[in-house]
Amino acid sequence: MISFTRRNLHATTVKVAAAVSVAALALTGCSSESADTNSAEPASGEAVAGESVTVEDNYGSKTVEQPVENPAVADNRAFAVLAQWDIKLAAAPLTLVPKSLRDTYNQDTVEVDLGSHKEPDLESLVAAEPDVVWNGQRFEPHQEDIEALLEDTPVLDFEPREDKDFFDELKRHTEAMGQVFGHEEDAQQLIKDFDAAAARAKEAYDPEKKVMAVNTSGGEIGYIAPGIGRTYGPVFDLLGMTPALEVSNASNDHEGDDISVEAIAESNPDWILIMDRDSAVAKDGEQVTPGTQLVEENAALKNVTALKEGNVYAAPADTYIDESIVTYTQILNDMADSFEKADKAGA
Repeated sequence: MISFTRRNLHATTVKVAAAVSVAALALTGCSSESADTNSAEPASGEAVAGESVTVEDNYGSKTVEQPVENPAVADNRAFAVLAQWDIKLAAAPLTLVPKSLRDTYNQDTVEVDLGSHKEPDLESLVAAEPDVVWNGQRFEPHQEDIEALLEDTPVLDFEPREDKDFFDELKRHTEAMGQVFGHEEDAQQLIKDFDAAAARAKEAYDPEKKVMAVNTSGGEIGYIAPGIGRTYGPVFDLLGMTPALEVSNASNDHEGDDISVEAIAESNPDWILIMDRDSAVAKDGEQVTPGTQLVEENAALKNVTALKEGNVYAAPADTYIDESIVTYTQILNDMADSFEKADKAGA
């Protein structure tokens, strides 16, 4: 397979380089002391040529040759992290790259566009010749098809598992990226930043304040269920937030659960948290009503405590397609800022 050929070429290059190095030492008569003095140790966490890392993903044990030089990434939860680490991609589904990252990952910088998760161009992965495929989230259903196309290439999936704590799984996802892409220290820093943001938000939140989370999609306001709902669901558990309303048979539907704004108004939340799906998925040039505007201009909600006191928070516009540890850290820090500001205003 293509990936096997690349490793052989790489190994040959290493052997030739080693031979030249030995010859040079022999000609110059360098002492072992001089060689020790001039040798450079790789930075901690930096990938070393010829080595490999073995990780345990959702499907089993996978070994990845180091350093990764030509990755394909089909997990939109990974883009924000990899962009911070200046990782270049051989292939990616460009429609799933968050708008805020399209200056980094676009048709000029990514050789192969994998299309959308609904109509993927998986055959193009072969032409991309990836040395690893980082799969997940919307592309997760295509795991077996990708493995069949690239039999000798590791295909990794660290999508958070449903039977595990979501944020523990998000940390596992981040740690694995650090191992695979040679950024272990950076991954640990992202986790520390997340933990600090979560601690801030939990400390700043008053459990006597009732919280409602909503998803604005198609110009409508949907209900995000505590615990299981999209984006904010696990945040309820993380921060111990008090739900303004709990609905039976709630789901993690990508548009939120159908609920009347009157029901939201009757629950009279002290806080309303918004995940604006419309802004995230709108095509370039398409006009959509921002989620904050939909909520604040809804006549049925005008007397709700959250609106009267200005306690409305909207997650970053890309959140729906960028639920990375970077995004959650920003959300938690933003929420902490909002809670602290409200507390000072009410003091």
